[in-house]
Amino acid sequence: MIPPAGGEPITLEVALRRFEGAVDALEAAIERRLEVERQEAALAQQLHVLGADRSRLADALDGAHARADRLETANDEVARRLGSAMETIRAVLAAHER
Repeated sequence: MIPPAGGEPITLEVALRRFEGAVDALEAAIERRLEVERQEAALAQQLHVLGADRSRLADALDGAHARADRLETANDEVARRLGSAMETIRAVLAAHER
């Protein structure tokens, strides 16, 4: 028996139970830590996927903006040509009426 610092002696059996309890607590703490690390790894992977999606969407948005700009330019050109054609038709009609 090992006498504690001011009390009854501690039997080997009690000491072993305390030791086993401490080992169990340590194992549980290690498992919790490993689970936290697994969750952090999963979150890091999700963050990577979200970043890749963001880049892909940004590229698609840039492409859509470029296409919209080209369509706007083409629309302006068509409107200009239609205006010119209308003026020509008006001039021909006016000349024909005279």
